[in-house]
Amino acid sequence: MTTTPARVTEKAGSAVAWETTSAAETHVLGKALGEACAEHEVMALVGPLGAGKTCLVRGIAEGLGAPAELVTSPTFVLIHEYAGRRPLYHADLYRLEERDAVNGLGLEEYTEMPGVTVIEWAEKAPGVLPRDHLWITLDHLGGDRRRVALYPRGARSAELAARAVARLAARPRTEGA
Repeated sequence: MTTTPARVTEKAGSAVAWETTSAAETHVLGKALGEACAEHEVMALVGPLGAGKTCLVRGIAEGLGAPAELVTSPTFVLIHEYAGRRPLYHADLYRLEERDAVNGLGLEEYTEMPGVTVIEWAEKAPGVLPRDHLWITLDHLGGDRRRVALYPRGARSAELAARAVARLAARPRTEGA
């Protein structure tokens, strides 16, 4: 069984997209992102319910050396923190009804701290994202197929995307999640 995302389906400048055919492939993509993280990274995840955002975050956690099995959608707490080689701050804004509801959460502080901040439903908090961040879209393609696209918004996030692409390219095609 192939668990590395099958192929890059789109590459334009520093933007890149993959088609994944299983949760395991989405996890491996996240793991490569986590392994590629430097001291300070911010990732903004967007996509419909069930598109694989939390699955991707579990992979990111594993790539950072944090316990992936502890990663859950922080729907009620809003922000979870996980220890790894870099701290992981995982926010889920799904339950926020209004864009103004993000004010006062202190999310801006997380995006400025050393470590990796990953925000699910990031479209609800555009004002808290730093100028340089990695915008990640996840879309259903039918069945277990997903399209995961990375859109760097700055030099540092472009370097992160490039490191993740290089890590995926170096992986054996049969590596498990």
